[in-house]
Amino acid sequence: MIGGIFPVFNKEISNTYTFEREPPGVKCAGFDLRAFQWSQVMIFSIEEINKDPALLPNISLGYKILNSCSSPTNTLRAALTLAGRPEETESTLPCPPAISALIAESGSSQSLVVAGMLGPFQVPIVSYFSTCACLSNRLEYPSFFRTIPSDYFQAKALAALVKHFGWQWIGVIQSDEDYGRNGILAFSEEVKKFGVCIAFVEKVLRTYTMDKILNVVEMIKQSTVNVILAFAAEGDFYPLMKEVIKQNITGIQWIASEAWITASRISTPETYQSFGGALGFALQRMAIPNLKPFLAGISPYKDPSAAFVRDFWEIMVGCRPVLPGEYIDAEATNVICKGNETLINFQDVFFNVTQLRETYNVHKAVYAIAHALHQLVFCQPAGEKPVKPCLNVSEIQPKQVTEHLQRVNFKNEFGDHIYFDKNGDPPASYDIINWQLSDGQVEHVTLGHFASDTNGDYKLSIQEEHIVWRTGNMVPTSVCSDVCPVGTRKAQIKGKPTCCFDCIPCADGTIANLTGAADCTPCPQEFWSNERKDQCIPKTVEFLTYHEPMGIAITVVSILGASLSLATIMVFFHYRETPVIKASNSELSCFLLFCLFLCFLCPLTFIGRPTVWTCMLRHTAFGVTFALCISCVLGKTIVVVTAFKATVPGNKIARKFGPAQQRIIVFSCTLIQIVICILWLELKPPFPDMVFRYSNKKIVLECNTGSEAAFYAVLGYIGLLAITCLVLAFLARKLPDNFNEAKFITFSMLIFCAVWITFIPAYISSPGKFTVAVETFAILSSAFGLFICIFAPKCYIILIKPEKNTKRHVMGKI
Repeated sequence: MIGGIFPVFNKEISNTYTFEREPPGVKCAGFDLRAFQWSQVMIFSIEEINKDPALLPNISLGYKILNSCSSPTNTLRAALTLAGRPEETESTLPCPPAISALIAESGSSQSLVVAGMLGPFQVPIVSYFSTCACLSNRLEYPSFFRTIPSDYFQAKALAALVKHFGWQWIGVIQSDEDYGRNGILAFSEEVKKFGVCIAFVEKVLRTYTMDKILNVVEMIKQSTVNVILAFAAEGDFYPLMKEVIKQNITGIQWIASEAWITASRISTPETYQSFGGALGFALQRMAIPNLKPFLAGISPYKDPSAAFVRDFWEIMVGCRPVLPGEYIDAEATNVICKGNETLINFQDVFFNVTQLRETYNVHKAVYAIAHALHQLVFCQPAGEKPVKPCLNVSEIQPKQVTEHLQRVNFKNEFGDHIYFDKNGDPPASYDIINWQLSDGQVEHVTLGHFASDTNGDYKLSIQEEHIVWRTGNMVPTSVCSDVCPVGTRKAQIKGKPTCCFDCIPCADGTIANLTGAADCTPCPQEFWSNERKDQCIPKTVEFLTYHEPMGIAITVVSILGASLSLATIMVFFHYRETPVIKASNSELSCFLLFCLFLCFLCPLTFIGRPTVWTCMLRHTAFGVTFALCISCVLGKTIVVVTAFKATVPGNKIARKFGPAQQRIIVFSCTLIQIVICILWLELKPPFPDMVFRYSNKKIVLECNTGSEAAFYAVLGYIGLLAITCLVLAFLARKLPDNFNEAKFITFSMLIFCAVWITFIPAYISSPGKFTVAVETFAILSSAFGLFICIFAPKCYIILIKPEKNTKRHVMGKI
């Protein structure tokens, strides 16, 4: 005996006693043709097996089918009725009254209560339409099997479909029961991996009030989503569908779960106006031979006691069958059948057996139980050489059937491989269904497939070009926020899902060269972002060049100073025998002029792209030439002071400072600076450096001093020589006015010291190439200060006032 529970009537309306076709104490309404077809396929399959001499020879299968009203409570009541062993059973019956297996139920909530109640007693339950992944828990439901894949796999399939079309912002409607709750939970976990956001989750149920349905409709109308997944049973979703159609809500791309995508009741031209183009997954279709004649042969006149047949006949034929001798209520409004009606030529979808999906699962469930019974009774799989039974039929226990169901593994006549994994689940495989309109009728067109490959990975294949979309020929888009363009990044909006964001331009120095970037990427140090912030471009390299005005000015002034120095040397050489030249120590003066010539050329090393050699040359050349220059001035100062401080002409003090001593002073003072520079170059030499701190968009190329201490040591030594000169020259301030070279030296040293004292803070605070400009300005200013103060008066007398170029004038005598 095999039990069957089907939601032939899908709504409970009262709690009064009624016919045996329903559990005691229940009145149901809403006849479901699809569920009735399932029950008839169970009967058809059992009769087919009983006629098969090889599957269960000499054993007959019986059945008892009850209605569940799509209610968990009524399903449990029906299951207990079937599983029990009534005391009033006659001992002469050929079959034991208790069932060996139960085929139930379509709804996951109903199957959960049945599996939970009968599981501890090891009564095998095989479901044909319960997909909740929770039923795969072998610890809680050890005797539950099913011929439909778990929602775990459907959730993967739906998530893969959403990912395939790039939908990032979707709405969800679920049945307010285990099927919907667990299905959406699994789906949500899958789509999160792809960055998909769920805008809303609304619930529906066939017993909901109209107010609740209207609230869901209002949410759909107010939402910005263009794609909505309805993970709900057909009966739960149907009230919402009617209201959506009534309010003419169109333009939404619906995604369907397998529970309603192929349901015939809702696949009508009226429904198509709002739900046309729906996409979803359905079980693979199959045709069952000889089933159509069986269905067409259903008649209340063949077996008056057959459950549900009279209700089916009233709906299908449109009249109420009356059997001979049956009382006819005169007040009844139903049309009375004549008795000659037939279903042979009916074209209703009920009789279309070429695309069976859930119905085929009932067929597989019956055959799986039959194969398990064969293994149990004959101790070998069906199809092998028949042997004698190894177990008496009366000894069969439900626990044994459960154990052998787990071992079932066969291919049926359609080539379909039927087996159950360790969780009682079959292999997962789905067709992709698209609602299309053809000749005024809704067709469920198969456009793809979702199944596992040999590695256990699931792959989606779809004929996208043949899809009929609700929104037209283009794939609909559904995003909360448009993809951020290049040059911008996502900025999460507080309190909203991750798919809702603002697009913020990248900060300077960062880029986003891909659309939809979560963050901007910083450019490398040598690069900067362009205006669009989508590309890193090289920064502008800045250094003092000969082509810019500042470089040209420095070059011109430097060459002018060098030229004046050479010209003055030539003048001194030409007038070397005159009193002014002789009195000014011509050797030191010419040497000083040569040093000034080198000082004027020093700024040229500061112009151009810094290199290792130019960096070492510019600082050391500057240090040595200025030390040499100031040493010459120091030598002249000492000569002047000693010469005019001697009280008697020809004094020994004056003779001690002859040309040799002057050369020694110049050489020794310069040597100290040379030693400092050598140590500088050996220990921490200057080097070319890229400086980024002055500007984000520029790289300043400059010479790093290497050692700040060495640099300031060079400047400090030059300053020490200059101060020494200043002090000595100051001591000779009262010498004769006509020729008092100490006065000019004092003034030149004052200028020199003022320039370099001012240089230090200006040098530190000047950015970029202006640092080089400040240093060259200090060099040229101090060099011109020395040149003008010391040599301009002499050149004035020699060239402009030659009458004063006499010994008497030089000695201050009139």
